[in-house]
Amino acid sequence: MNAASLEALADGVRRGNVRAIARAISAIENELPGHEALLGALYRQTGRAAIVGLTGAPGAGKSSLVDGLVRLLRERSLEVGVLAVDPSSPFTGGAILGDRIRMQAHAYDGGVFIRSMSARGHLGGLAAATSKALHVLDAAGKDVVMVETVGVGQSELEIAGTADTTIVVLTPAAGDMVQMLKAGILEIADIFVVNKADLEGADRLVRDLRTALNLGEHGDWIPPILQTRATEGSGLDALWGAVEQHRAYLQRGGELEKRRRARLQAEILALAMGRLRAQLLGTINGREHLDELVDRALRREIDPYSAADAVLSSALAHPSSEDEEG
Repeated sequence: MNAASLEALADGVRRGNVRAIARAISAIENELPGHEALLGALYRQTGRAAIVGLTGAPGAGKSSLVDGLVRLLRERSLEVGVLAVDPSSPFTGGAILGDRIRMQAHAYDGGVFIRSMSARGHLGGLAAATSKALHVLDAAGKDVVMVETVGVGQSELEIAGTADTTIVVLTPAAGDMVQMLKAGILEIADIFVVNKADLEGADRLVRDLRTALNLGEHGDWIPPILQTRATEGSGLDALWGAVEQHRAYLQRGGELEKRRRARLQAEILALAMGRLRAQLLGTINGREHLDELVDRALRREIDPYSAADAVLSSALAHPSSEDEEG
């Protein structure tokens, strides 16, 4: 991607052009040359969107809730982005559930951008490129960006470090409350939603959640517990009202800035670690030094920790050829 095409793509994203947004996210997912420069060009336009995460077990109705919230937000003339993280195909690596079969009612709405992202084996319920795609949608002028996790049960905690507001979606058929406590998923919720509230056991689940909250520790914000029937649109106004109340709470106490600061710090460290790893691999690949260290460790002449120190020392003393060229 040369400088002219990069700036043209960045300008298209800033204008909210759907094709440009899609191309930018594809470039990021596939780590095409120039994708980091593109993100750098867009960065000054970020920081305005409200980021809302929805997590919960498969079948909880997360997609139906997102679909209903998109409809509600569009009625209020808000621009909306959706990143729906799906399981990966073991054959192609792509998302098993594509955005072509999701939320078709919004397919021709220029104020809505929906993208399915493949988890590609990344743990935590998100895709590795999710945070970068969020920057693109933010720069594109979306007022709200919703992130729906893959829904794998007990590894959904990464969303709490990505979203401003995290909604945990449960159903009366979700199973034993103890299992949810063990998963740790209840600890990340800013808002609880008991979806499919017309099913038997909904009221009992609400009572169990209240008991769990009373037993736990929390700050000034006590997560509300709301009941919805997403497919019918029931309870969605109250849900979005709770999101707005939570955002106002975050802004009043400076917590929003703290959360975003922590998120940015984690992102910078992750990028730095990625660069260090690339430099390290570029230094040791094709060198006999690593093989020699492995042989010595196998003979118990040195331990793995000393070997790792030696590898790192070698990498710092001999930059990769790519760094030398730069």
